[in-house]
Amino acid sequence: MRIAVVRYNAGNVGSVLNALGRIGVEAVLTDDEEEIRRADKVVFPGQGEASTAMAYLRERGLDQLIKSLSQPVLGICIGMQLMCRSSEEGNTECMGIFDVPVLRFPIPEENPYNLKVPQMGWNSLHDVRGPLFGKEDEGAYVYCIHSYYAPVCEYTIAKTTHTVEYSNALRRDNFFATQFHPEKSGDVGERILRRFVEI
Repeated sequence: MRIAVVRYNAGNVGSVLNALGRIGVEAVLTDDEEEIRRADKVVFPGQGEASTAMAYLRERGLDQLIKSLSQPVLGICIGMQLMCRSSEEGNTECMGIFDVPVLRFPIPEENPYNLKVPQMGWNSLHDVRGPLFGKEDEGAYVYCIHSYYAPVCEYTIAKTTHTVEYSNALRRDNFFATQFHPEKSGDVGERILRRFVEI
């Protein structure tokens, strides 16, 4: 099993590599086109700012490479957002793998729970479906840190609510993505990563 983790101008790759190691998977961190194409699975993680990250990807042709992959691909956090059509963060045109915009969380006028942006911390999944999730993941808590979200759409395979209901995971064909951080979500996250590796 060859797993490639895409190297680009975004943080958090170390914790992803460590999480894959905990489930017995060795992964290579790379931005080499041939190495990524040869991989059995590709993970596209990241934390950072959308316009800067997309500029880096375009400069190196990684945006077109990722869109062209036929093996299972998993985007994480900003990786998921960059796989969407556009982002309000920096008014950024993204890859368009998922034809949905990424929007900034609104702060409701009536806010009895004092919800803040960014969302930071644990929140629950609901309406989970697809091969990344099992019945035990309905209502499970995962770790989130983000100010922007993808609305619920035809690609939604898990939902969460924070000021609005949003997509916490997406799927289109061989492309999977999670807004939450499976590598920081304990046993739940390890289950999800393991299922992705086994697809």
